[in-house]
Amino acid sequence: MRVSKVKSKIRDDNERGARQAILEDLFNDFNRSRFTVYKMNFVRGLFFGFGSILGGTVVIALLIWVLSLTGALVPGAASFVNDIIQVIQRK
Repeated sequence: MRVSKVKSKIRDDNERGARQAILEDLFNDFNRSRFTVYKMNFVRGLFFGFGSILGGTVVIALLIWVLSLTGALVPGAASFVNDIIQVIQRK
């Protein structure tokens, strides 16, 4: 019973090592130089940052819109929502 566990562990380790070697070969085939990898990651970072800013702007705009609708529907929260909208419009 114990020998079969050891054999299974060795087989799993060999498969994992073979998969890792294949992935490293593929990576090195597609990316011959470190400069291209750095350039690709830099551009990817720029697009990630731009997308984050754009997405955050859309979410905040939708939140303000929903708050303005809520302020019109709920009279007690209207002054709170109007204060938030005025603070945002001032900046």
